[in-house]
Amino acid sequence: MSDLGGAVATARLLLSKPTSDDLPDLFALYSDPVVWGPDPVSRHDTVAQTEALLGNWLAGWERDGLGMWICHLSDGTFVGIGGCAVRHGVAWNLGFRLVPTFWGQGYAQEVSVAALAAARERRPDLPLTAYVVENNERSRRSVERLGLDLVWRGPDEGNPDPGAVRLIFSDRPLSAETTRVLAG
Repeated sequence: MSDLGGAVATARLLLSKPTSDDLPDLFALYSDPVVWGPDPVSRHDTVAQTEALLGNWLAGWERDGLGMWICHLSDGTFVGIGGCAVRHGVAWNLGFRLVPTFWGQGYAQEVSVAALAAARERRPDLPLTAYVVENNERSRRSVERLGLDLVWRGPDEGNPDPGAVRLIFSDRPLSAETTRVLAG
């Protein structure tokens, strides 16, 4: 992994801070029902939702010096997003979403390893966490391969499926207060 003036290069990916130029790719990813099948509450119906998300990401970059990256292959092909952002001031939260044609090829692991290293470098005091909807087996396996352990299981608030279950994984035990903040 190498730092290229704000962008990070991994073995196969160029990871960069998002810009407004990324909005079309982001909306395509965030509105794709295949991508969001296990987590429909997070799917976007309008470009305005994606613009608001991008604004939140950029504010996080400004505040924390790290956030979600845009992931491209060396030829410029958009692969998806991934990175770590501070959640509720108490933990880094890992996230990744890939264009379906790139699923199952190790890209989620690649961006996640880079994200966890960057988060540990910036704020090692914060736990590293990941939220996963229980029925999203692919994401769950990715998070487990990173060495994060299941620390909480409960209802997925806001999900239209009343039986949906949210899992929180972490690199360390969480205090009761941190768990309450993250789960609430």
